[in-house]
Amino acid sequence: MAEIKLARLPDRTPVKLTIMLLPELHDALNDYARVYAQAYGCEEPVAELVPAILQAFLESDRGFAKMRKPTSGLT
Repeated sequence: MAEIKLARLPDRTPVKLTIMLLPELHDALNDYARVYAQAYGCEEPVAELVPAILQAFLESDRGFAKMRKPTSGLT
């Protein structure tokens, strides 16, 4: 196999996850969707925003990032 600069792409098959939310969190997510629509001029369903919200949260958590390093055994 020839070596190329680009590594093999990771699995990008979406994974469906069903969760239950407390009413307060559900209300907050609906409020976030409304604020998002005001900010960007387009409405997005909460279900489309949640993955981006979770990703932004995980990327901003420095403690998690430190613990997740390959030497920690969590990856």
